[in-house]
Amino acid sequence: MRSADRYVMISVVVPARNESPVIARTLAAMVSGAVPGEIEVVVVCNGCTDNTADIARSFGPPVRVIETGIGNKSRALNLGDQAVSSFPRMYVDADVVIPLAALRALAARLKDGDALAVAPRADINCDGATWCVRAYYDVRSMLPSAREGIGGSGVYAVCETGRRRFGQFPDVTADDGYMRIQFKAHERHTLADVNSTVFAPRMLEDLIRIRTRAYLGTVELARRYPDLWQNKGDRNHKTVLGLLWSPLLWPKLAIYCYVNFIARYRALSRVSASSLSWERDNTSRSPVKAVSRVPEDQRL
Repeated sequence: MRSADRYVMISVVVPARNESPVIARTLAAMVSGAVPGEIEVVVVCNGCTDNTADIARSFGPPVRVIETGIGNKSRALNLGDQAVSSFPRMYVDADVVIPLAALRALAARLKDGDALAVAPRADINCDGATWCVRAYYDVRSMLPSAREGIGGSGVYAVCETGRRRFGQFPDVTADDGYMRIQFKAHERHTLADVNSTVFAPRMLEDLIRIRTRAYLGTVELARRYPDLWQNKGDRNHKTVLGLLWSPLLWPKLAIYCYVNFIARYRALSRVSASSLSWERDNTSRSPVKAVSRVPEDQRL
């Protein structure tokens, strides 16, 4: 058997709230093929009313489960931070898929020493989505934001020095955005040849819902951390205007602009009303056929 000495010990924090349809898919991808001592995964079930915790426990080592009755992602991230033991440290949304090979690549990139934070590129899975949803993501794939992994890929990783940039995760809507603005552009890297799979919502209304949440997070960060906000990265506006020179893209651009206009309007309306309720899409969390339990003779 291969020795864990060949690899850097990887710690992974997975905040999860009612993710029973997808948590097995996420965990199986991360731990499949790992050697003993190579990876530790802490799943923080926060405010769960389903069997997410039971499914996660069924994987045995190297997966551990923490349960809290308080449904709050930032608090879950902090509990996970307290429970894991090493660096590099990775934070993975419970509904994305990133294989062990990708985690190893992120860890190796941080080990090189010239990056404090890294992330994969997002591979958007639009299976089952309507044409409008597909059109939105087709346009998005051409924009600078699609090349920024910390925010959009559902995964980000930091070395120990990078994690010292701040203390606990604050109670914010966009934890990934908060992590991104801790670092200047040359300090954070997105690995173009490493991917996580993000599952798109199936219906346009669900897409607008998650885009509203994204705008809420953006407004919140810009207002609370104006100095750090300067690190946010390139904007999409100029590229979108450039795409207007391609008439074949106009129908898709119309969908893209419509979604973002409505989402921005809803977000600003909620900010004005001091209503920052959490927006979540459930269509991308449809039941999957992934194995929900690892046989005992295959546990690490």
